[in-house]
Amino acid sequence: MTALLTCAMAFSMMQLFLLGALGPRLVGGSVLSRTELGLTTTVGFGTAALLSPVAGRLVDRAGPRRCVVALLLLAAVSLGMIAAAPGAGLLLGAVALGGLPQALANPATNKVILGAFAPRRRGAVTGWKQSGVQAGAFAAGLPLSLLAAGVGWRGAVWTAAGAAALAARWAARALPADPAPARGRVPSGAAGAVAARLAVFSLLLGGGVASVNTYLALFGTQRLGLPATVAALPVAVLGLAGMAGRVGWSRVADREGRAAALPSVLSLGAVGAALLLAAAVPLPALVWPGAVAVGVFAVSANAVSMVLVMRSSAPGRAGQDSAIVSAGFFAGFAVGPPVFARAVSAAGYGPGWLLVAAEFAAAAAVTAPLAVRGARPVTA
Repeated sequence: MTALLTCAMAFSMMQLFLLGALGPRLVGGSVLSRTELGLTTTVGFGTAALLSPVAGRLVDRAGPRRCVVALLLLAAVSLGMIAAAPGAGLLLGAVALGGLPQALANPATNKVILGAFAPRRRGAVTGWKQSGVQAGAFAAGLPLSLLAAGVGWRGAVWTAAGAAALAARWAARALPADPAPARGRVPSGAAGAVAARLAVFSLLLGGGVASVNTYLALFGTQRLGLPATVAALPVAVLGLAGMAGRVGWSRVADREGRAAALPSVLSLGAVGAALLLAAAVPLPALVWPGAVAVGVFAVSANAVSMVLVMRSSAPGRAGQDSAIVSAGFFAGFAVGPPVFARAVSAAGYGPGWLLVAAEFAAAAAVTAPLAVRGARPVTA
């Protein structure tokens, strides 16, 4: 079941990873312009942010099994629409549709974990399933890109669509039946307040992470003078470090009394990572430890926030609270890179990375009260 949840997270964002990896073929084949390619990220994450609150309520009412199956089927449909798209209009429509699987992913998979795993295993399982996002990026960047070289970009995307449909069938067979929906009014209060604080934290964190993901390779070519192939390697290093960090820190977060303090601790580590990237302007070798540190601290903090929201959510609210936190993260991904780009255009990469460091520092400040008082664990 852990492997299934990891696949669900990978497919929830596969469309955006594939469009990024296959971008040169799409632009070269006149399917998209460079500007339209950039719009895919804004449309995808913006739609996911807007739909997340609705998706969270849907998961709590319809059940996580139905929603995991639905998100995989929607991912398959979205990928199929991309593969068949004759131009930018239908393709951007497919990306917007793909925002719904993104919005469903964390609430649905978190609810599965709460219902199917003992409390002592939830942190580790959450770390693995959150690492599925990086696994999806790897699949788009290597095997599917290589497949595109042989059968064309449409063939590669059709292959991904077929795989998502098979994963939906797997989920329908493997996941436990949904429980009967809870009667009465869903409670709010302290647990909702923790989710709201984590949503602001995720907005700031997502803005910084998205800026690094989007511009790290370009920074390598434009400012550090690296060849294009070499400049892409820090992004791969960041992804691998993020996978390891999400699994490791989620295990730590599952220990009693640790989860509430970790968001601030990891954010402060992320500040150091951004400062290393700023220092790489005069000392290019620092880009490598900077990329590793972004993965270990900044990328991993998102998984820890999911452990914390599951521990603090009131009964019946896990889906909604997960969606609120996810909405903040998606909004950060939508707005972070454009703000970073303006900062770089105005002042250069050094101040741009300092802006990212400031976003991470603000994220640490937002969650500092949680670290001081701790979040009261409630079984959801």
